[in-house]
Amino acid sequence: MAQQERKTSRNEFSVLLDFLDETPNKLARIIRSFTDSELRFKNSPDEFSALENVCHLRDLEVAGYAARIRQMIEETNPTLADFDGARVAAESEYNNEQAELALESFSRARKGNVALFRNLSDDELQRQGELAGVGRITLQRLAEMMSEHDEGHLDEVRALRQQLEVSQIDRR
Repeated sequence: MAQQERKTSRNEFSVLLDFLDETPNKLARIIRSFTDSELRFKNSPDEFSALENVCHLRDLEVAGYAARIRQMIEETNPTLADFDGARVAAESEYNNEQAELALESFSRARKGNVALFRNLSDDELQRQGELAGVGRITLQRLAEMMSEHDEGHLDEVRALRQQLEVSQIDRR
């Protein structure tokens, strides 16, 4: 019975990795419908534009997730730094970047991280680290957190798309 539960867990994890692997493609399909100015549209100074969402996901993938995954694989119980996405965004000029290049970088980094996860054994997925502001997590939990974070940003970009469509209808 325990083997069956373990296999189901691995299958669920494989589905999770498929979702993570597909996020850059989903994001690309959504932002393809934006004009250049719409990519840079912000509802408020405190919210991300569609382009800022892409750049944030890219930077978090490289500076946050990739670094944490490597640390958890290579070190025993490492302390994992927080990634202050709001601070990084404020210090960067994301809306001056090119969406296609940012998306390409995000996609490449994500594929590498997903490949690392796919090559880990069940025991390796249980390796732990102490994530600042969160507490003790496993590699498996980190992947789950990545998925939750992706869903939030995909929802934000979809909401921006819908809002822009409504405002175009209102202007007619």
